[in-house]
Parts: sequence; C-alpha cells; structure tokens
Amino acid sequence: MDYPKRIIEKGESNKSIVKAIQNQLNLKGCGPIDVDGDYGNQTVGAVKLFQIRHADANGASLIVDGKIGPITWQILFGSDTVPVIEENENNLLSTALKIAVSQIGVEENPPYSNRGKEVDMYIRETGLNPEGNHYSWCMAFVYWCFSKASQKIGKTNPMVKTAGCVDQWNRTTCKKINGADAVQNPLLIQPGHVFIIKHNDGSGHTGIVESVNGGFLTTIEGNTNMGGSSN
Repeated sequence: MDYPKRIIEKGESNKSIVKAIQNQLNLKGCGPIDVDGDYGNQTVGAVKLFQIRHADANGASLIVDGKIGPITWQILFGSDTVPVIEENENNLLSTALKIAVSQIGVEENPPYSNRGKEVDMYIRETGLNPEGNHYSWCMAFVYWCFSKASQKIGKTNPMVKTAGCVDQWNRTTCKKINGADAVQNPLLIQPGHVFIIKHNDGSGHTGIVESVNGGFLTTIEGNTNMGGSSN
C-alpha cells in the first residue's frame, strides 16, 4: 500500500488504511492488536512502540507521537511505498536546478566573509553591491539560478528581484505551499521548488529542492558553512 498523502492518526475514518497499519504493526511485533479498522488508543500505543523501536532512513530516531506520517509509513511499509522524486518536467524548474547543481562546491573567499567571486556575482544579480557590505546570499543564489535559467529558455524570471528570503515569500506571485501541507504530503514538493524558512527573529533562509524521498528533502543552498548552519 502506498502512502495516502496525509498523516494518519487517532480517529482516522478510512478503515481499510487503518486495518493495513494494524496488520503491519502485528507483523512487526508491536501487537497483538485488533485488526478492526479503529485507530484508537490501542493502535496509538502500538504505533508509539514501533516508533520507539525503529529509526528513519537516515538512522535518526522516529518521533514518538502515535501518528503515521510519511517517515514512519516508509519504515513501516517499506521505502517503495513512498515515491522518490528526482525529476521535474517543468522546463524552468529543471533548468534552474541544473544550474544550481553546477554551483555545488562554491565557497566564500575568505571564509565567513559573505564574499567571493561567485558570491559577489549572485548578490549583484539582485541589484545589490557587495563591496564593503556583508549580505547573506542564500536568496541571491536562488534568484541568480532562476535568472540564468530564465535567460537560457527565453522566459521571464518569475522570482522577485530581492536578496531577502521573507521578502520573496511576501511579494511573490508564484504558487505557495505552506509547511503544514508539505508535512502532510511531501509529494507536493518537487525538484526545482524553492523552500523558504522564516525564523522567529524575522530573518530567513532558502534554497532549491534537489529531490524528495519520503518525508525528506535533499536541497542545494547557499550561505551555509561546513556544519550546515546559515552564515
């Protein structure tokens, strides 16, 4: 059975899905529980036990919440039940992604300076002057990728010309997918899509999705250090 593109939790009305989960939990030694299609306390407890005993595809502990999201589903039913998405038929998105891939390995020069030949090029594409400034450049990198892709295929760049992540989210006319919907159904996210994270202090971070695997995204980002944190 393939992932139903939504989180399954207590009170689920689709009895066939619940029965499949209950049967699989019994097979995995997390029962015995009744295979009755009722996602009640008994099934919640069995799911939590399964989550305690298992790790995700990257070896990290599963979140013990008694809910079946895409990550728990993948471990419970197998990796082939949650599709891996590595290509996008949209010409602009696929071209922008290829351009982003070509930039993997670019580093700031000197380190932690937010400067360098390529970094300055990204920043200038948004209309800013990097000389004497210390701009975060993750959004500039994304904008540059889409700018070059648009030029290559002869289309107008749909991205807002800005180096601000939150500014891009607020002003874009492109289709938006909010985080809650993406958690429910990761298949909404496609290679070439732009993700934007808004931090509590009003700052943000962004990058381009390279592939989708279950509940995990592989992304290409600028303005990160070797440890993976921004700036």
